[in-house]
Amino acid sequence: MTERQVIQEILNSEALEYSFENVDEDSKEYTLLLKRQEQDVRSVDELNNEIKKYFQSADFDYQEELNPEGDADIRLVIKRN
Repeated sequence: MTERQVIQEILNSEALEYSFENVDEDSKEYTLLLKRQEQDVRSVDELNNEIKKYFQSADFDYQEELNPEGDADIRLVIKRN
């Protein structure tokens, strides 16, 4: 499974809206913008903690920015180890 497929599978399992802001396939680093769906009652912190566990267990470095400027709830930079 490619890094992109792993990322999509994790985010789809969490029922998030997401977009790839930056993709560097060579270095396997991805910047994503994540947004809770309208009916999602989880806090941004709770959501971040949930997805962080998935990405770390899939061997990704994980750097987040909660409530960045713009329309996203989380700006996430991940890189496969």
